[in-house]
Amino acid sequence: MRALRAGRRVGRVSGAGGTATAELAVLLPALALLTVLCVGAVSAVAMHVRCLDAARTGARALARDEPVPAVVAATEARAPRGAVVRIRYLDGGLVAVEVTARAALAGPIAGGVPGVTVGGRAVAEAEGGAP
Repeated sequence: MRALRAGRRVGRVSGAGGTATAELAVLLPALALLTVLCVGAVSAVAMHVRCLDAARTGARALARDEPVPAVVAATEARAPRGAVVRIRYLDGGLVAVEVTARAALAGPIAGGVPGVTVGGRAVAEAEGGAP
């Protein structure tokens, strides 16, 4: 006869063996995917900040009436690798610099998941007035 404690049988419950292992086997890949996606999102935000910083640098340089090749070089130096720099002269003596880059996931699923385009735009008033 099995020992009884507080009205319950002490012993192993049949049919429940291995359920924790099976649940863990399903949960671990999902947690790994979630971790990769979170790291990718943080990376995209960091790339956005770098694009915005580069655009601000370019807009300040362009507002000081520096040569366009020097502005592009300074902007590309602060921008993420592979970024595209666009310079525009706006009405009212304003200059705008836009920097865009493609953020993709790293790791084994990078090829199967499309990336996201991030960027920043800065506008400044030209010191010498309208060009």
